Amino acid sequence: MVRTRRVRAGAVTGVVAVLVGALAACGAEAGEDSDPEQRSFALQGRALTIDSDDSALELVPADVGEVRVTRWFAGRAVVGSAGVSWGMEDDRLELRTKCRGFITSCSARHRVEVPRGVAVTVKSTDGSVTAKGFEEALRISTADGSVRVSDSSGPLEVDSEDGAVRAEGIEAPSVKARTEDGSVRLELRAVPDLLEARSADGSVDIALPQETYRVTAESSDGSVDVSVPRDESSDHVVTARTNDGSIKVRTAN
Repeated sequence: MVRTRRVRAGAVTGVVAVLVGALAACGAEAGEDSDPEQRSFALQGRALTIDSDDSALELVPADVGEVRVTRWFAGRAVVGSAGVSWGMEDDRLELRTKCRGFITSCSARHRVEVPRGVAVTVKSTDGSVTAKGFEEALRISTADGSVRVSDSSGPLEVDSEDGAVRAEGIEAPSVKARTEDGSVRLELRAVPDLLEARSADGSVDIALPQETYRVTAESSDGSVDVSVPRDESSDHVVTARTNDGSIKVRTAN
């Protein structure tokens, strides 16, 4: 009886190993999708919330009348199911990747074109987020993924639980960037009224236009280098903090 159980257990283990190995050898990648789907969603009002899980997001403003979404997806399931869904309710766009089962592999990427003049809020649970060219308020939060914003002038707020934050070519009057695990790098083209950068575990690097700033910079474990002109009465307030990592606040080249 004992011998029989061992044989069966070994056989099952062998089958599982083969299936896992096969899936690992041909893991799904969204880039393999040569025929992406596209759909447009009507938007009422001047604010959009994007709720996404397990997908890379690319956000751009565009000369469109509706929210236009392009989706790339690749999914494989040996034991389980793989799929995606999308939908809009009021001002909320929901993007879902459904990878369920014991042996599955899924990869999704979405490009969202937003009508100009619309403020955007992003809530992502797993996946990188990139955004470029926004003139309205932009708020991005992700539980697991890096964030990169460029060439934007609306108020900017970024919050990542696990991932690096990058923002360059920013002309916003207010910038707030925080990450629990990762570095923060901010490069501004216009003088901000308020800038806050925080990391629990990572370096902070801020490049600012030539001006005088009221700066607070603190690191619990790392060097602090502030080379911009400082004045405690300045209307331009900069705060940089990290628990573990270096801080640089410098004048942009």
